[in-house]
Amino acid sequence: MSETGVEIIANGEPRRVPEGSTLSGFLTSLEIPDARVAVEHNGRVVSKDSFASVILSGGDRLEIVTLVGGG
Repeated sequence: MSETGVEIIANGEPRRVPEGSTLSGFLTSLEIPDARVAVEHNGRVVSKDSFASVILSGGDRLEIVTLVGGG
């Protein structure tokens, strides 16, 4: 069985995603809501309104930080 897709690094962990995956789709696959997350893609912070237009490529590096409320 061959693995398809491309390999990215998310928070230091290798992950395989289908070719053509968007950042938004990747976050959805991890069950991370867009509203409570900050993402850095290859060293640049991505605005939330750009999540759907960022296409992930092999070797991309993501740093994903989820925000939690509290007090």
